[in-house]
Amino acid sequence: MQFCFDPPATTAVPIRGTDEFFPVGEIYCVGRNYWEHRKEMGFGEDRDPPFFFKKGRYSIVNCPDGETVPLPYPPQTSNFHHEIELVVAIGKEGFEIPQEETASYIYGYAVGLDMTRRDLQIKMREKGRPWDNGKNFQYGAPIGAITKADGGAAMNKGRIWVSVNDEMKQDADLAEMIWNVEETIADLSKFHRLYPGDLIYTGTPAGVGPVVSGDTLKGGVDGLGEISVRYTD
Repeated sequence: MQFCFDPPATTAVPIRGTDEFFPVGEIYCVGRNYWEHRKEMGFGEDRDPPFFFKKGRYSIVNCPDGETVPLPYPPQTSNFHHEIELVVAIGKEGFEIPQEETASYIYGYAVGLDMTRRDLQIKMREKGRPWDNGKNFQYGAPIGAITKADGGAAMNKGRIWVSVNDEMKQDADLAEMIWNVEETIADLSKFHRLYPGDLIYTGTPAGVGPVVSGDTLKGGVDGLGEISVRYTD
C-alpha cells in the first residue's frame, strides 16, 4: 500500500513497570459524572443515563512520573479549566457487555486531565451545537502511565485530586461517581463496539476552575501515581 504522505505515528501510552506501550484507539469521555460537579455546572440531581463525547488521539500528552510537562496555552479561550479524571484502558473487544463482565475488559487505569475551553463549551452548549471546540483540541488530554488492572473488581474508590500552583482545587473520592466504572463500560458498549486500545475518561469531581499561563497542575489518583503539567504562552 502506498500512501500519499507518511501516516502519523501511533499514539501510545507507557505501561507502568514495563517497556511496553498501550496503543490508543478511541478516546471516550463521560460528562457530568460526579454529583457535586453536576451541581456546580447548574444541573439537577436526577440520575440521568451517562452521556459521552470524544477527544482525538492528538489530544494525548504523556506525562512521565516525576516530570512536569510544558504545554502551550490553548488558543481562542479566556476561560480554560482543569478536570482531573480516572482513565480506564480497554483490553479486549466487546459490544453490549453485561455489567457483571465489564471488569474482564479492563486492561488498566491511569490518571488523566480532561482540559476544557469552558467558554467555548458553554457557548456551543447554549446554541445546541457539538462541544468539540471546547473539549477536543491538541494537548487537551494529558495522561500518566497505565497501571495494569489486577483482574479483580473494577476500581470504584480511592482519592482523586488536583492542585494548581500547589493549592488544592479538586479533592474527592471515586466512590462519588454517579455511574461507576462497570456501569459506564456497560452503557457505552450499548452504542459503540469497544476495542483494545480504547480509553475512557470517567468524569471529574467538583472544584473545576480556571488555569492561566504560568500555572502548574499536579494531580493523582490513589494507587496510580501523579501527573504534572505547566502551561506557557
